[in-house]
Amino acid sequence: MKLPICLLLAISAATAQQPAAATRADALHELSAKLEALSRRVSRAVVQIFATGYVLNDERESGSNAAIVTRQRATGSGVVVSADGYIVTNAHVVSNARQVRVRMADESAGGATGGTNTAMQPSGKILEAHIVGVDRETDLAVLKVERTDLNPLPLGDSDTLHQGQLVMAFGNPLGLENSVSMGVVSSVARQIKPDDTMIYIQTDAPINPGNSGGPLVDADGRVMGLNTFILSQSGGSEGLGFAIPSNIIKNVYNQIKQEGHVHRSEIGVFAQTITPQMAAGLGLSQDWGVLLSDVEPGGPGDVAGLQPGDILVSLNGKSMTNARQTEVDLYRYPVGAKIDVQVVRNGTKQTVQVVAVERHGDPQRFADMVDPAKNLVNRLGILGIDVDQNVAALLPELRKHYGVVVAARGGDSPYSGDNLQLGDVIYSVNNMPVTGVASLRKTLDGLKETDPLVLQVERSGRLMYVTLEIE
Repeated sequence: MKLPICLLLAISAATAQQPAAATRADALHELSAKLEALSRRVSRAVVQIFATGYVLNDERESGSNAAIVTRQRATGSGVVVSADGYIVTNAHVVSNARQVRVRMADESAGGATGGTNTAMQPSGKILEAHIVGVDRETDLAVLKVERTDLNPLPLGDSDTLHQGQLVMAFGNPLGLENSVSMGVVSSVARQIKPDDTMIYIQTDAPINPGNSGGPLVDADGRVMGLNTFILSQSGGSEGLGFAIPSNIIKNVYNQIKQEGHVHRSEIGVFAQTITPQMAAGLGLSQDWGVLLSDVEPGGPGDVAGLQPGDILVSLNGKSMTNARQTEVDLYRYPVGAKIDVQVVRNGTKQTVQVVAVERHGDPQRFADMVDPAKNLVNRLGILGIDVDQNVAALLPELRKHYGVVVAARGGDSPYSGDNLQLGDVIYSVNNMPVTGVASLRKTLDGLKETDPLVLQVERSGRLMYVTLEIE
């Protein structure tokens, strides 16, 4: 019996499609197997962090304006970056922590070998960790545990990331141990606020509270970012997750590991991103890029020959497209590094060599040095630290070598009037010298509520009086 031609064609087409379908199925299983293997390998380096510390809370509900110190417990994630126990996490995970413990990945269970590892029965040894250093500006912290046999993950080159690239986010969301989610890179350089010098990798890989400090890895298992925060209207993940780029992590990690804190470089210039309106109004030769709107007199840029109005082309051969990129790139150079700066002036390109210097002090850096249980000056609503030899070294041009540095806010104060600012150094109260936090508290406690209160402070190199009044 002869089959109809149309049926023969249908059978032939179906037969021809079978190998393709099988191939697609094999490719899918192969992809799944590779993702599983990658997940097992990365999970060995992901840790859960438990931080216990003290924070300041206002007693407003009880009708009091006092700030009290209460115990706080926080959890987050981290990633092992060296076999000898160094771990990178977010600064906000261990903020104000007095004790930090780390649950290490257990290779005999869960992610490493496919055993049973659930949130109800978390596995892995818990170790004490100490904080090597914290950098609040980048929201990064480095921890250390006493182990020499860990399985670290390499830090990749975040400059090689591309929009649409596959990434996986690891961590402990909402306390659920050893979780992984998958997505793509939504943006390689996202700025959250116009004046924010930090840039972030944006991803749609689901990130939730507890993921902070966990790694964002590429298909090769390299850490390309550190999961940090989400933007959300509901409080849950809406596909807007952000990670600190690995190149920023490298810089901060290496400096904290070597010196315990971070130095940032500058070249004494103020850069602005060129807009079409700016280019038209100033008659610039291009309507994009970076304009040096100011060069600090006597600074390294001035000494090297840079001038206001120069168009910045590159730093050590790397093209500069906007002012944010310029500032972030300068962070990477160590103090004393020689940087080849190429600019366009009057239509002509020229290159000068500029020596990087340390950026002027940031008052926020003192917040990492305070202990709320010891440094609270309740009547002023501040956290202060004594000007000792170490603090004086950070403020080498102080008028006096004693006093109290305003390091952080510490709740509400009963006083109104002039405001104290972070970085202010208090030298006296009503002409009575202040030698430290204990001296400041004692002097304030000796005043009546109706007594005038005038503080002598040094602010940005100038002496001034701050007058406060009881409310």
